[in-house]
Amino acid sequence: MKQHLFSGCGTALITPFDSETGRLDLLFFERLIRFQIQNGTDALIVAGTTGESPVLTGEEKSLLFETAVSAAGGRTPVIAGTGSNDTGRAVKNCNEAEKKGVDGLLIVTPFYNKCTQEGLVRHYTYIADRVSAPIIVYNVPSRTCVNILPETYKALAEHKHIVAVKEANGDISSVAKTRALCGESLDVYSGNDDQTAAIMALGGKGVISVASNIIPKQMRELTRAALNGDCETAAAIQRQYQRLMNLLFCEVNPIPVKAAAEMMFARKLPLRLPLTRLTEPNRLKLRDEMKALKLLDNENLLC
Repeated sequence: MKQHLFSGCGTALITPFDSETGRLDLLFFERLIRFQIQNGTDALIVAGTTGESPVLTGEEKSLLFETAVSAAGGRTPVIAGTGSNDTGRAVKNCNEAEKKGVDGLLIVTPFYNKCTQEGLVRHYTYIADRVSAPIIVYNVPSRTCVNILPETYKALAEHKHIVAVKEANGDISSVAKTRALCGESLDVYSGNDDQTAAIMALGGKGVISVASNIIPKQMRELTRAALNGDCETAAAIQRQYQRLMNLLFCEVNPIPVKAAAEMMFARKLPLRLPLTRLTEPNRLKLRDEMKALKLLDNENLLC
């Protein structure tokens, strides 16, 4: 029987950098993890898109994985972003992450050089044959220009180590077809916050969320309601935070969510080039929405 990684809300964590040196701020990273765990987050996703993985060195990713595993202390699974458009490099990334004790691997589709559907099957199968940790396939065509078809998911689901997909292609109909073809052999997580309730209504197991960096408790409540069959409550929470979710993608992720975290935690959280700070008009809109939701009223959010 396949290993199931988590149900509910997994947070795609931001990566904090020191505002003076530009290096990893591992102490603050630990505090972010404690904040997530205190608010019931079901999984921690480290060095993904939201964590600015393209500009992290291999050594930095290794430090983040090690820190997350230690800080989580077995209370919630840690899933490492280990994808690459070089299949051999992806295997090395996975093996290095496994040595740090991560619970799962998030592997994005090959980007830039792209590939066919057959290439996707061979890429993921090659990796899965050489790892022991469960794999979540990450489909995000807006960034990679590659889209995984439901029939391809069916083929991938036959491998014992390929257990789930983070689906961010925005196509609800394809999610329905994937669920019909794969059944319980492949868990589906929403890769878009604004589609969480809809995908879970189709049998999705949860979300890998950007918004939960800011509203972890609320995203967990949304997913718990959906898992319990309370679609009305899940939809109500989705609607309540829909504008915030949209604003968190008003510019390229993770630009807005880092700005939101700066406001929420009263701390500078720089980005690495080529990403730049949120423009002032969008910053004002985001601040106003966070104020309206009373997300800026709490003090000492991080212990």
